[in-house]
Parts: sequence; C-alpha cells; structure tokens
Amino acid sequence: MIATTTTPLKYSERDLLQFILSRAASGGNPAALWRMPGSSLTHLIVSDQHQEIDREEFIEELDRGFLFAPFDRESKRIFLKADQLFTFENGELRRDGTPESDAAYKSIFEAGLPETPRTYQPPMSGPAPSDVSNREAFISIVNTCLEQIGKGIFEKIVPSRNRVVDLGDRFDVIDAFQRLSKTYPEALISYVSIPGIGNWLGASPELLVSVIDKKIFKTVALAGTLPYTPGIDLRSVAWTQKEIEEQALVERYVISCFKRVRLREYEEHGPRTVVAGNLMHLKSEFTVDIKATNFPQIGSVMLDLLHPTSAVCGMPLEPSLEFLKQHESYDRGFYSGFLGPVHVHNNIELFVNIRCMQISGTRGILYAGAGVTVDSIPDKEWDETEMKLQTLLNVIA
Repeated sequence: MIATTTTPLKYSERDLLQFILSRAASGGNPAALWRMPGSSLTHLIVSDQHQEIDREEFIEELDRGFLFAPFDRESKRIFLKADQLFTFENGELRRDGTPESDAAYKSIFEAGLPETPRTYQPPMSGPAPSDVSNREAFISIVNTCLEQIGKGIFEKIVPSRNRVVDLGDRFDVIDAFQRLSKTYPEALISYVSIPGIGNWLGASPELLVSVIDKKIFKTVALAGTLPYTPGIDLRSVAWTQKEIEEQALVERYVISCFKRVRLREYEEHGPRTVVAGNLMHLKSEFTVDIKATNFPQIGSVMLDLLHPTSAVCGMPLEPSLEFLKQHESYDRGFYSGFLGPVHVHNNIELFVNIRCMQISGTRGILYAGAGVTVDSIPDKEWDETEMKLQTLLNVIA
C-alpha cells in the first residue's frame, strides 16, 4: 500500500484549485476538473496542450488523461494528456509517492502561492450560441417530430434547446463545482476549459462507457424523466407508458449494438428508478466480462456504436441526426457529446455530457433535450426541458 501525504493545512482545496486553474489559464493550458459519482476524490488535469483525435483511435491505447467529445460524431475528439494530475481527498492535496504526484505537488509550492489566491476566471473562448429558449418554437419542433413518428419514419427523436443566463462578474466556477458535488453526489461533476474551444461545467448522471481495470465493461440505458420529491419511496413511483417505452427504446438500442458485434455474453439489470439531482429516471445496467469474452477493445467498439445514444438523439440513428441538423436552430457543440477520465486509476469512465452549461464571459448557456415518442404531449416535453435546466440553475442561481 502506497503511503500518502497531504498539503500543508495553510491552503484549502478551493485555494489550490483557484491557483492551479488560474495558472493554467494564464499559460494557455487546457484543464479538466472532475469528481466521479459516489467518490470523495476530486481530480484535476492540466495539459501542455490539447490533442485532436479521430473516432478510429482506440481509447484503450490512449495515455492517461481526459477525453472530451462533441455531439457530432464526425468531428474531432479532444484529448487532454495528464501532464500534471492533482488529486484531492477530504479537502487536501494528496501525494502518493509516485514521480508524477511528486512533480505535480512540487510545481504548486515551488511556484509560490499568493497569500490570498485570486478567483479563477474562465478564459474567453469565442462567441457563444444564441438563445433558443422560445417555447413556441420548441413546441413546433416537437409537433413536427410527432408527425414524423406518426408516419413511421422514427420511433423516437430528441430535440433540444438552450437558455442563456447572466452569471454576473462575480460568478465563481470553483464554488459552483463544489456545490454541485455536494448537491448531486451520484453524478459526474466536471469542469473542462480548453483555450479556443470552450469552458463547460456539468453534472451528468448518464454513464456511456466504462472499462474497469481492463476486466469489466459497463454501459447503461437511462431515460424517462419525472420530478423528484425528497423522501419518496422509489419502489412506488408510477411511471407512465410513455416513460416506460422511452427507456425501453434505449435498452433495445444497447442490445442491438451488442448484437452487431455478435456479443451475447452480457448481464442486464433493471430497469429501476434512480435519482439524479432534482429528477428521477429509469435505468438499466449492462456489464460484460472482458476476459471471458476475449474482447479487449470492447470499450472503443461500443463507444463508436453507442455515440450518440438514442437517449440524446433518436431512433433510427442516422435519420434522427439528419432531422436534428435540419430543425434545431443551433449547433449543440459539446452538449450531448461525452467526456471523462481515461486510465486514471486504471479505468476508463466516459459520461454523456448532459445537465451542462457552457461558460462564455459573464454568460452561461444551459442545455436540455426531451425524448419525443408517439405518446408525447408537446407541453409536457417543454416542461421536461425546464426541469432538466433546473439541475444547474438550482445551484448557480
């Protein structure tokens, strides 16, 4: 067991995060900050520069780092190599005795921290998309979706929208990250800042691909949305036929991907009701024994098949993508793409980038989508996007 030491008590986790991110921003270095679901550890990667990689590259062969990919599956993925990796535990910077940990630790204290670390300001990263929060326009898209579903062209489509909010001059990204971590312990809490590309803060409940110690592959089918009332018995939640069918479509899509690679040896558990912040969803989990199936690159293969999932796009996939490209009035960018650490603690853990906000100067651009099926009611789909936007609004307001 590796002995660990921690930072001098003079500096809090918040102080050090402010200092490291401010230094990265001033040097033009990309950074990724995250906390995994159910974990007490906070990780921060600072990279010398970002790398653009193709979807053909195997994630199993990447260096240790952080992967950030847009919704458009044909666009380049962004990889941040862990040139510096900082891990915080119980509010203190951890030092585990490895050369990488020692170098990162020394880089902080040899630089000389100020007595009062300044508030970190996300670097400007170009113009933000326009606000597309118009209710009538969104309901019109939902009605068009229903028409196409009625004709048998689609089983499901997931139109999205955004909302621009004023963050003000005193918005503190680190404070927002830490509050999200406390409020939503079962979500991936993340902040990614890449000069020239963007700054994104999020709290995602949806695992896309996980490879644990090169032994176990996991993915989930997460769909259906209801508001969460604290204290409710999750076993007694009454889901409508619309929500049940929406989640079943995502399940069937995952299974179809297994069939495409002739994989039959998988375990499925669920669906069950889970809480994700202010919302409840139906969730099924799928696991594969990598050693038993002799499929060492299943993570890369399934990632290419699953992204974008039917939970954020629709079914069938290609026509849904074309429909959204024609009818959504903005570029989703990294919303409903995916992100997560690669080979940190020997795991690959990628999540769908939902419940997220792009930060551009003093403005925040929040995103949300709604799964439209044959049983959808347009007004309720608008209400669903409003509930999803509240995940971050409840914390940053």
